[in-house]
Amino acid sequence: MRVTVQSSGACSSRRSSHHGVSLGEALRVWLRVAALSFGGPAGQIAVMHRILVEEKRWISEERFLHALNYCMLLPGPEAQQLATYVGWLMHRTFGGLMAGGLFILPGIIAIMGLSWIYALYGNVGFVAALFFGLKAAVLAIVLEAVIRIGKRALKNSIMIGLAAAAFVAIFFLGVPFPIIILAAAVIGFFGARAGLPQLIVANNGASRQDASVDLLGDELPDHARPNNWRSLQVAVLWLALWLVPVFALLLTLGMGNVFSQIALFFSKMAMVTFGGAYAVLAYVAQQAVETYGWLKPGEMLDGLGMAETTPGPLIMVLQFVGFMAAFRDPGSLHPLIAGTLGGLLTTWVTFTPCFLWIFLGAPYIEMLRGNRALSGALSAITAAVVGVILNLAIWFGIHTIFREVHAFTWGPIALDAPVWESVNIWALLLAAAAIVAMFRFKLGMLPTLAATSAAGIALYAAGAIS
Repeated sequence: MRVTVQSSGACSSRRSSHHGVSLGEALRVWLRVAALSFGGPAGQIAVMHRILVEEKRWISEERFLHALNYCMLLPGPEAQQLATYVGWLMHRTFGGLMAGGLFILPGIIAIMGLSWIYALYGNVGFVAALFFGLKAAVLAIVLEAVIRIGKRALKNSIMIGLAAAAFVAIFFLGVPFPIIILAAAVIGFFGARAGLPQLIVANNGASRQDASVDLLGDELPDHARPNNWRSLQVAVLWLALWLVPVFALLLTLGMGNVFSQIALFFSKMAMVTFGGAYAVLAYVAQQAVETYGWLKPGEMLDGLGMAETTPGPLIMVLQFVGFMAAFRDPGSLHPLIAGTLGGLLTTWVTFTPCFLWIFLGAPYIEMLRGNRALSGALSAITAAVVGVILNLAIWFGIHTIFREVHAFTWGPIALDAPVWESVNIWALLLAAAAIVAMFRFKLGMLPTLAATSAAGIALYAAGAIS
């Protein structure tokens, strides 16, 4: 129950920190979010929005989008960083560790298990069949999120225009994601400074009525206030957690050792993964095959299939790469033990920086929520993000419903075009059923996921899919 406070100052801060959500309840919610984190960043953001904003009312729409905008600017998986941000807001550093750590835990376990199977038997096709039905429901969840966020974020013609421009730029023209976000931020920043009311109003993503019922409230908790000494401590601690193991491996094993190469290479990747996993996967695949010899041609697609059909960020595919690298060059270790260590090392250097970005930067982003120019920039980013999520939803839909996709280029237009003859009728029917269930009959997320998953298993048992 929300505590009503009449005065400001210290009492206001107390209300914000005493939101009534226990760590035990938070643990259960973050476990649920983690178990449902399918469908890439669009699906994962949709799940979090549905649970945290709509269902639990932990955080307002405006504050959720404010956090999302910051995470979209960072290298690394934005959905995992968003979970860390909200967990940190609710329950300090421990809450951030819990939310961000649990978000990737199912993926770590699933990818590790599948990597063992792949290394031993070379075939994990049954996994795709197991999650066949699940992906159909995720498509419906993603579409629902695009519509819901779009309705609340695109309040006027300028916001709609920014979303449309972002979609055209990324879907048809292949403009890099960071450029789209930077352009939107510049437009929003200078537009708000110039006093354009459309940009200033757009920041108020949740109505005051909505904002009055969220548990976190609109105030700034004490732990979210910027403190330079605390920021220095955070930076030193997390840089040490990230880089000390890397330098220790380099000093003890040398540059030529596979574990040193894994630590150094994926630490670099952690700093340049702007725009999600697809921004760097082609480069990782090329380096892993041609430069290091960690993978054979085509194996990156197998790992990508694992990551797409298991919970967690798509960048978890890097764990598979690290596993196979150490598995094929184990030194004195058993190959499976070496592979396990290589996969875990990859995961460590990939995700440790994500906690650094949030714990170091989030207090300053929270403090700047009332800044008009920054609010305008983040509002414009919100609009652009709607276009980006729509792009991801279409991409996910194409790769869910069609068995074959080919690259199509016409002048400046370059996109993945479906091979219409390769439509998977069962995937299409399940996706349509999930959309009807959620939009027409208002069936909840969990019943829809359960129903389509059961349908997928039944189809597999009947031999209709493989």
